[in-house]
Amino acid sequence: MNKVLVAGASIAGPALAHWLHRRGAEVTVVERAPGLRPGGQAVDARGVAKDAIRLMGLEKQVRAARTETAGAHTVDADGTVLETYRAEDDGGDGYIADIEILRGDLSQLLYDDTRDGVEYVFDDRISELTQDADGVDVTFASGARRRFDLVIGADGLHSSLRAMVFGPRENYVRHLGLVLAFYSVPNEFGIDGWMIDYQDRDSGRTAGLRPLKDKGQAMAMMSFPAADFDVDFRDVEAQKRLLREQMAGMGWETERILAHLDASPDFYLDQVAQVIMPSWSAGRVALIGDAASSSSPMSGGGTGLALVGAYLLAGELAAANWNPEAGFAGYETRMRSFVEANQEIGRMHVHSLLPQTEPAPEPDMEAFTALIDRAINGAELPAYEGLPDARA
Repeated sequence: MNKVLVAGASIAGPALAHWLHRRGAEVTVVERAPGLRPGGQAVDARGVAKDAIRLMGLEKQVRAARTETAGAHTVDADGTVLETYRAEDDGGDGYIADIEILRGDLSQLLYDDTRDGVEYVFDDRISELTQDADGVDVTFASGARRRFDLVIGADGLHSSLRAMVFGPRENYVRHLGLVLAFYSVPNEFGIDGWMIDYQDRDSGRTAGLRPLKDKGQAMAMMSFPAADFDVDFRDVEAQKRLLREQMAGMGWETERILAHLDASPDFYLDQVAQVIMPSWSAGRVALIGDAASSSSPMSGGGTGLALVGAYLLAGELAAANWNPEAGFAGYETRMRSFVEANQEIGRMHVHSLLPQTEPAPEPDMEAFTALIDRAINGAELPAYEGLPDARA
């Protein structure tokens, strides 16, 4: 039986563990945090990503855990509604997706689905690895040493495995000029099923609130332009100071939202960035999800890339009889165009929020519609008939 180590237990890692286990591999997932991280940003599943969830047998569970957001209102500084988007728009694949779920809730669901057949190791990480023609020798920070047939990095935008095997993060991470923050706040704002979004076009800043399943809470979201970003992503106090400085004087409900900053248990802030790599594999090591090809939160497609990539990576490896060169190549061939479309959507969304010095040219709506379709449905999920399936 092929032994596969997956680094990262957010979404891409457990999703991949699901499919690797079903295809007959012995899977270990290592996660540097002491446990699963709760809460987090709302993430979406559209188009082919919904097909991936159905193939996992998890559609009922995912739908039950949705945020149940009815739609979104964009407002002006006085709270007057300017535009309205509904979750049922575009067959549930519009601006507000029919399947929207907190990242932490989806991570928990995937963990619960896989923990009986997959080994999870928390509060540990890969500290060293060396590979040869037949396998990969891994040393963990705990001191444990083990050998695996394959190692897959699913450890996000700041992937330590990517840096270890492929080189420094600055070679691959592209800052898009925006910083994003979100955290839960008491729902003293009357948020009732609808997301509220305020955009200050002059400064390029945004602030918003979205509903949570716990009606007594809401999720605050803020963003601001930043040409550079050099705040340590683990220095939470420095991040909070930066957010206060950048959002000062914005108006709308911003000051009331910032008043809850220190009391929030789940504050998150990071640069909006993409990962651009010429290849997602090196020998017996490969990357998936944000570690390989972050499209940024502004694409709305990162979770879809993780779920679809997990299905295809496990399927291509099994179809290639676990030959890493052939399996990784097949995975990348099937995913590359899908990834590039989502990354283009992410860049366009960021550009639309930043202050413009010149009037924007008229968009080519036919090309834009085709790009949207490719970002939502641009990957085929083969049946992989004849391959092992532990749930068949």
